[in-house]
Amino acid sequence: MGTGRLDGVEAWEFGRTVRRWRDRVAPETVGVPVGRRRRASGLRREELAALTGISADYLTRLEQGRATAPSAQVVESLARALRLADTERDLLYRLAGHATPGPDVVSSRVLPSVQRLLDRLSHTPVVVYDASWTLILANAPYDALMGDTTTWRGLDRNAVWRNVARLPSRVVHTAREQAEHEARLVADLRLTASRYPADRALRRLVADLTSGSPRFAELWDAEAPPPPADPSRRKTIDHPAVGLITLDCDTLLVTLDDLRITVYTAEPGTEDARRLDLAVVLGTQSLQL
Repeated sequence: MGTGRLDGVEAWEFGRTVRRWRDRVAPETVGVPVGRRRRASGLRREELAALTGISADYLTRLEQGRATAPSAQVVESLARALRLADTERDLLYRLAGHATPGPDVVSSRVLPSVQRLLDRLSHTPVVVYDASWTLILANAPYDALMGDTTTWRGLDRNAVWRNVARLPSRVVHTAREQAEHEARLVADLRLTASRYPADRALRRLVADLTSGSPRFAELWDAEAPPPPADPSRRKTIDHPAVGLITLDCDTLLVTLDDLRITVYTAEPGTEDARRLDLAVVLGTQSLQL
């Protein structure tokens, strides 16, 4: 166990289990619209693939036992999309040939109770990161506001990397604000590394960030205290269709699983609220095309 590579029988059992659990998920419970002519009682393969962030072709190969090395990230995404209980999630990890994540590694699970909270925010831009600032999920309004995240892979899913590498972003920062934001992220990642010293994936992430970004290496080696948090917690987003939008940006911590949930809102009745609504409508429509 722990290799993530399956033989034919194991791969078949993993696929059979995913198919069975897909068939029992009511579409409306995971935010999938149900039309009058729908025959399937559970999720269609394409719908589960979209919720998981993998291609429908790859999910087909998984379900048919033809893909023999599902990553832990894929397994966690499937467990989240299928709304599995902890015991079922652990079983899926074992069927995939992975050790069940323990308390000594960074968690990427989203508990059903937290998922219900996120479901209630389905019309509000929300993004969820794990303790290493790696993207777990972003809802459709977030992608409409900030740009599509569904194509991000590997390091591109990590917010520390995206900032120290200065990848394109719609958030408007002065040079000083950007530098302070980077310093805060690196300082928080250092605290995470101290809490999870046995997490090999986290150590690899730090090594990749160090070798790939001189800015990260400088901040990591300096070990300077982070700048104070911005008390206003407001961000300005330069949206390509509606222009500048200034929003309240609140990050909530789920202490049990060490998650960061960031929510973007505007004061009702303001011009920023109107622009936010328009950006979400326009972006959601384009993402569905």
